[in-house]
Amino acid sequence: MLAYLLRRLGQSALVLLAVSLIAFMVFRHIGDPTISLLGEDATLEERAALNTELGFDKPVPLQYLNYVGKVVQGDLGISYRLKRPVSAVITERLPATLELALMASLGALVLGVVLGVYTALRSEGWLSRAVMTGSLVGVSLPTFLIGIGLIYLFAVELRWLPSFGRGTTVKVGGWETGLLTASGWSAIILPAITLGFYNMTLIMRLVRAEMLEVLRSDYIRFGRARGLREKDLYFGHALRNTLIPVITIAGLQIGTLIAFSIVTETVFQWPGVGLLFISSIQGVDVPLIAAYLMFIALLYVVINLLVDFLYLAVDPRLRRR
Repeated sequence: MLAYLLRRLGQSALVLLAVSLIAFMVFRHIGDPTISLLGEDATLEERAALNTELGFDKPVPLQYLNYVGKVVQGDLGISYRLKRPVSAVITERLPATLELALMASLGALVLGVVLGVYTALRSEGWLSRAVMTGSLVGVSLPTFLIGIGLIYLFAVELRWLPSFGRGTTVKVGGWETGLLTASGWSAIILPAITLGFYNMTLIMRLVRAEMLEVLRSDYIRFGRARGLREKDLYFGHALRNTLIPVITIAGLQIGTLIAFSIVTETVFQWPGVGLLFISSIQGVDVPLIAAYLMFIALLYVVINLLVDFLYLAVDPRLRRR
């Protein structure tokens, strides 16, 4: 177990080093930081002094080592556009994105598993057929179109929910949340549905396919022949084996929800890191772009590690190996 843990940590470190090299190349070779920070009217002496202060006059390998050292310490540079530390800017926006991704992933996971099990056990029913037909919408339509459709229906026509913003937020320690206010909950409903709809249909169809395959296996037939209750067969045996591939998909989709929340945050003007990334691209704010790449890479590495350990917890065969 310890050897497996060390091996996975070593692989994760290599991935982060590779991404840090890409982020460094973006940070170093896209745009001129002296123009962004000092303006076009700066003198050559002022630009040379800033290059020396930033370490851009040193050899490139040494610049990369200095960059990695600063990243490890949490120093991601200064935003060209906002003139503030990048780490502080991301920390302010991160709660909004994490709360949106959390609500979207929980809804997608719960509804996906429930509907997947139902459509597998009642595969010939009219409701199951209707659910499977409706799931094609989530698979086929792009995210922004789903969001625009929800805004038109629930915000413009029915006027039940807001179409943009995060609502009223409150601070709990260092965390700013909208989940403790009524307007915060009403504001997160449409973005969460938009962000999680595709993942919900993906999980539902995967659970249904795996459940149907497991129900046709020999040990389920043997358990039914021994007189085991249908409830025990479905939820005590079949569902547990069905969840093994679902863990992989659900785990990776959480990272995807955060990484690709850009479209949803843009449609609903949700003040998270995705919207910040879009504005950084428009303003060529290179430190923020590089920091976003590092953040998403770290997120995927951590989620992959958690998924591997969930495998060990769910499947005892892997622990014996």
